[in-house]
Amino acid sequence: MRKYRSTPGGFTIIEVMIVLTIAGLILLIVFLAVPALQRNARNSQRKAGIASLLGAIDEYISNNNGPLPQVCSPTSTSNQVTWGASPAVPAQANVGYYNQGCWSGFASGGAGSIKLYNVIELGDQGPLNGSSSQDFADVVMRAQCSLSTPGAATVGSAKEVAVLYELESGSGFKPMCQNS
Repeated sequence: MRKYRSTPGGFTIIEVMIVLTIAGLILLIVFLAVPALQRNARNSQRKAGIASLLGAIDEYISNNNGPLPQVCSPTSTSNQVTWGASPAVPAQANVGYYNQGCWSGFASGGAGSIKLYNVIELGDQGPLNGSSSQDFADVVMRAQCSLSTPGAATVGSAKEVAVLYELESGSGFKPMCQNS
């Protein structure tokens, strides 16, 4: 008489469930990580645009022996702005993530001594210059970042510049300020 050996021919239901659970956990981690990675990439682009803006203002000040630029204008190339106008030596900034555009007005406080340029604003995040708009950069001339209020500027010296902007966080937008 012949003896037959039984060999397992497949996976048990428990083995299949363990594999599916592990695959589900991996997918969950990926779906949670991707938005954070995208948010970090956008924030890096925002920071690079702000650094370029401040670099162009510093270049303008250096090229023109000290005065702050009084004119900001979009260039024909997308995502660039130009500081200064003739006869001054202008300086260009590649603002990257932001759309080009320049609007000017005056900030409150300091008895009108702070000149406010709403320099660039991303148009698809809300109405331009509106309260629901999140992607913006305000260049405040003769100002410095406030030590007591995050994302705000106070009166500074005649050659100081502060840029107000917002970065995305997990729960919305966080106000930021950067000095020149």
